[in-house]
Amino acid sequence: MANGRRPGSYECGVDAAMDVIGGKWKVLILWALSVRRHRFGELRRELPGVTEKVLAAQLRELEADGIVHREEYEEVPPRVEYSLTPRGVSLNTALEPLGAWGRANVLGGMTPETVTPEPIP
Repeated sequence: MANGRRPGSYECGVDAAMDVIGGKWKVLILWALSVRRHRFGELRRELPGVTEKVLAAQLRELEADGIVHREEYEEVPPRVEYSLTPRGVSLNTALEPLGAWGRANVLGGMTPETVTPEPIP
């Protein structure tokens, strides 16, 4: 985990996990990256309402925690792509039951077929 976190002061595993995914946009970033790798601008368009500053900060935190991989390409103009690391994939797997709960209890029992695309949260 990143140095800015508070290892050792967690009450339980959920507390530690919430430290990693806390924030309005992180779970939605994980959802978008579960579908495919994205460039910064693509992520911003896919998450209406997020500001560049907040998106950049949340991506940096997810990268520092080993959840997101940032790939820089030596091109002109510069190109950067974000994807999930194996740790990020396992986090999305852990979030799948939360997404199922939301579909069943908040979205009125909609099935995954009626709410697309939503493979997770």
